[in-house]
Amino acid sequence: MGKPKILVTRAVFPDVIERLSREFDVESNQDDRIFTREELIARLQDKQGVFLNSSERMSAEVIAACPGLRAICNMAVGYNNIDVDAATRAGIPVTNTPDVLNETTADFAWALLMATARRVTESEHWLRAGQWKKWTYNGFLGADLHGSTLGIIGMGRIGQAVARRSLGFDMKVIYHNRSRCSPDIEARANNAQYVSKEELLRNADHVMLVLPYSPQTHHTIGAGELALMKPTATLVNVARGGIVDDKALIETLRAQRIAAAGLDVFENEPAFDPGFLELKNVVLTPHIASASEPTRRAMAECAAANLVAALSGKRPPNLLNPQAWKGAD
Repeated sequence: MGKPKILVTRAVFPDVIERLSREFDVESNQDDRIFTREELIARLQDKQGVFLNSSERMSAEVIAACPGLRAICNMAVGYNNIDVDAATRAGIPVTNTPDVLNETTADFAWALLMATARRVTESEHWLRAGQWKKWTYNGFLGADLHGSTLGIIGMGRIGQAVARRSLGFDMKVIYHNRSRCSPDIEARANNAQYVSKEELLRNADHVMLVLPYSPQTHHTIGAGELALMKPTATLVNVARGGIVDDKALIETLRAQRIAAAGLDVFENEPAFDPGFLELKNVVLTPHIASASEPTRRAMAECAAANLVAALSGKRPPNLLNPQAWKGAD
């Protein structure tokens, strides 16, 4: 009997492909072309496993059209690109890559927060355009981080890592979460205080979004929530597109009802709303919060380990739907 067949849907480190090739018959998209829905279905017809990332949509329709699939392994911590319920009904284990990107994402969240608060990209564009002729007392006045109040929505592992970094800036941390964290976690997260979402939005100088996307968190921040924020406040999203109502945010930034926003994720990315490009008071990055080489390698290796385990009859280390597991153990 030959090796199980798998599809790697996007380009990944060659040594990871080499590792997978020792276990599987691999079809690899190292040209990194985005498959259409129809192409994805066609390529999965003879495959038992798929190694994918957030750009591929494993909808209920795609899953139903691929009856031979025995494992769906996402190279990402988020998995809103996969219909996990449909996979579970089909008896297909689904995995993700949690934990390996927590610290790197928190680092980037902090970089985006500082760039947003201190108007780094706006001032750089101004400088590059040749407009710097003299120093002025009020040139690119921004907001301080030290001594300010940081509001974190979503106090999971990444949110906690962001909160720990605030200690060096002598910040007060308030947070809102689906449920309150334990006193021990709050203490380690710079003595973070649990508050309602409304209280957080009214009182935070800087609002950080670090919550997973789901139908329940869709447009967690919309026009009503933005209206609660201070006119001097900043908003940073390193979570997922769809958590913020982008059209409402564009209108709020255009009217300068909050000071600025820093965004690494967008609705309908990469086809994000072009209205953002008309604004000076927003920092935009292309979903790169986990983009350090060690972390992206760890994510790829984690996804590969999940796939090897699942197709070997061993429970994958990062199984999202245990009710679908029918392995030997």
